[in-house]
Amino acid sequence: MTNNEITAENLRSAFGGESQAYQRYKIWGSKAKEDGFPKVEVLFNAIAYAEEVHANNHFTAHANIEGDFLVASSAGFGLGSTVENLTGAIAGENFEIEQMYPSYHLVAQNQEETEAAKSFYYALEAEKIHSQLYTEAKKAVEAGNDYELDYISVCENCGHTVKDDTPEECPICGAKKAKFKEFRQ
Repeated sequence: MTNNEITAENLRSAFGGESQAYQRYKIWGSKAKEDGFPKVEVLFNAIAYAEEVHANNHFTAHANIEGDFLVASSAGFGLGSTVENLTGAIAGENFEIEQMYPSYHLVAQNQEETEAAKSFYYALEAEKIHSQLYTEAKKAVEAGNDYELDYISVCENCGHTVKDDTPEECPICGAKKAKFKEFRQ
């Protein structure tokens, strides 16, 4: 396996993982609504969109390689209570923050794969915020309350996610305010 094949394999794995996270969060969002937590549903749907952005970025960075590949990616399964689903979401985000994206980013940098390195960096920085937001939501739900939020903004370029605000410029990628998509109840 050559160096570029390692980065390509990492892009495919990240694409698979983010695609599955998108679907999982949409399902878990519906469960949150069913459980009486409509603002947690908004959070899940907003972060699902951010994961879709990450998957698109990984796919685009991989665009020069064609063919069918077996894609290995870590993916949590199961539909539990909203607290259990938030616990699963936090674990998935923390895996990406602590293990997956730092190593993928470092390999891409060492291989001078600038688009892949940028895609991994964008995802890593956004996942840090996702973990924090899910942790806050879990505390609220454990106390029997819905998550307090008016809206969530997500950068369409990098997936940066913001609660109750839309920055003039994305702190991760520099996109302007108009590139943020808002999610509301």
